[in-house]
Parts: sequence; structure tokens; C-alpha cells
Amino acid sequence: MAILERAEEANIGSGSGSSEWELGVRQLCDSGITTLPARYVLPPADRPARYVTPPALLPVVDLAALRARDPCQLAALHAACRDYGFFQLLNHGVPPDAMLYAARRFFFDLPLPARKRYMSADIRAAVRYGTSFNQLNDAVLSWRDFLKLLIRDTRRLADVLPSWPDAPDDLRPAAAAYATACQRLFRELMEAALDALGIVRCRRQLLEECDAGSQMMMVNCFPACPEPELTLGMPPHSDYGLLTILLQDEVRGLEVSYGDGGGWAVVEPLPGAVVVNVGDHLEILSNGLYRSVLHRVRVNGRRARVSVASLHSLAAERVIGPAAELVDEQRGRPRRYMDTDMAAFLAYLASAEGNHKSFLHSRRINTISSSGLTQPSN
Repeated sequence: MAILERAEEANIGSGSGSSEWELGVRQLCDSGITTLPARYVLPPADRPARYVTPPALLPVVDLAALRARDPCQLAALHAACRDYGFFQLLNHGVPPDAMLYAARRFFFDLPLPARKRYMSADIRAAVRYGTSFNQLNDAVLSWRDFLKLLIRDTRRLADVLPSWPDAPDDLRPAAAAYATACQRLFRELMEAALDALGIVRCRRQLLEECDAGSQMMMVNCFPACPEPELTLGMPPHSDYGLLTILLQDEVRGLEVSYGDGGGWAVVEPLPGAVVVNVGDHLEILSNGLYRSVLHRVRVNGRRARVSVASLHSLAAERVIGPAAELVDEQRGRPRRYMDTDMAAFLAYLASAEGNHKSFLHSRRINTISSSGLTQPSN
């Protein structure tokens, strides 16, 4: 899941290239390397700690109970988004096994020539195979290969998915079914979140725009790494859109940030659950009531990990800001974020700011406390 997942639209180009690393980490593993290539070695301060990361005690939300209008589950969802920015979701109805099996069997386990044909110089391609995180701009590469599957207007899911002409034939049915299930789940969760936040005035319009938004599926492979203590599968980031729904196998690797000291906690895969996290746009819409939290992916030296992140956003041209009901200067609820859209995000990526703070941080407005001191909004 990731803020720079949307940066696929910002890169200048990609392509097959002649450098070995451009062919992906799976190819490096297949070549029999025993030490980590220098391009993947992080500076000492950025490397994952050698000690065992503590488990993240994420809240669990039961969608079946939420559908039954259980007020306790709505309160649990609200608290999870407010206090953690992440939660595990049970009884969601999204079939996990078919998509994970298809990702391995019908794509990542294919020989390089079969995978390579999906590499593209067209970064706006709906189907694209790539490597690392933000491939052309990463000073240090991430230990990750991915297949991007993009739906620009989810109202056209029924038309687009069966006819993805460039998607692998055997992968397409599972990806289509999974994308449809995730979009339906996203719609349900957004309805519940708007209810929990008390957003009434623009609720109908927002839900209609969710139906017509964009969905980007990132099918990720993190192969076993010869020196996992020197690199990451994905660097610390937050996600750009409203919600991300993550399907992962039994191999742990997702870590979430906690506290102000930069600590990390590992998300233990919960059988039958998907992981859901708040994106930057939902934090902005909630005027900071909900949290878009930094997360990263750690790799290991024994087993490959496969995950599928479904990132859900409004249309690229849509400007989003705090909901009117959640801003009241006279009652001590000042506006905490500037309006934003995809153009602002792309400008941020092209600026020097992107090297030292998150996009969300760049959209925050400093507020004035009762003492007259300027305070950053959080």
C-alpha cells in the first residue's frame, strides 16, 4: 500500500532497459546472488533494526456485524481510523485464495521473458510490470517487483475488467473478481466512515464520486533476500487516496509506525482478514480526525511474500478538502489542511520537499493556539 503508488502517474518513463536491476529482484534471485547488490543497500540509519519487531495490536472490525448496524462495530471502526489508521477486517466476503494463487502461478512464477513483456515505457498504461518503489527516482532501490492494474473509472468495472487486453490471460479472471469485490467493500467502508464522522451534507455526492473514482491494484512480490537486514521491500510511506485494502499471504512483512520516536510494529497476518488503512485524502476529509499512518515492508531471507494492495481514490481531477461539518473555528476546530488534488501531488513529487517530508505533511496548515503561538496541526 503506498503514497508513491500513485507516483506511477508521475514518473517520466520506464521500460525494459538493459540494466540487470531493471528486470526486477525476482530475476536477481533466479540468477543465484548471495550478497545484496549495492543499489539496494540502505544507509545505516535507514536500515531495519536487527532485533525482532514487536507485533502491532491492530483493532479488528467485523463487517458482518457492521452490516447488521451494530453500533459497537461502527464505534470500533471509528476508533480504529482515529487512533491507529489501520485495522483488520473480518467477514468481508472478499475471496483471498484465488487472487494470491493467481498472482504467484500466473505471473510471478512465470519465466522472465513472459513477465518482461508487461514492462512498458508508458507509465499511464493500465497494466504495467515494474520494480522497486519509485523506480526512476529511488536513490536506493527497494526489494520488490510489482504488477500494476489500473481502473481509472470504477463505474466501468464491468466493461473494463473482462477486456483488459494487456493483462496476463490466466490472471485476468481472478484479478477482475478481486477488483470488483474490493470496490464493493470500499463503498461499504466509506459509507460507514462518513456515518461515524457525522458527514451529512456532502455524503451522497461523496459516495457517488467513490463509485466513479479510480482503483489501482498493486500486485506485489517480495522475494527472499540474501541480506534482508540491509534493505526494505518498501520504504516508509503513507497512501495517497481514501482507503487501501490489503490482501497478504501468511508471510509477515508489513510494519506500521507508532509513537513519536519512529518505532515500528509488525502486522501479524490474521487468517481470513484483510488489512484496511486510512489514506491521505481521508485524513484531509476528516480534518485530521482520522490518521494516515506511515508504514513500510520488511523482507526476510527465507520466504517470498506476495500481497495485493487495492488503492481507492476519487477521480484524479477532484479537489478534496476538509468536510464542512468538521470545521468550526469558533468551537476550536480550525481547518487543518489545504485543498488538494492530483496536480498538487505531482508538483510535490517534482519538488525538493519530497526528499524530507510526506505529501500529507506538505498540505497541513499551521494553526494559532490560544497562547498565540503557531502550532502545527496533527
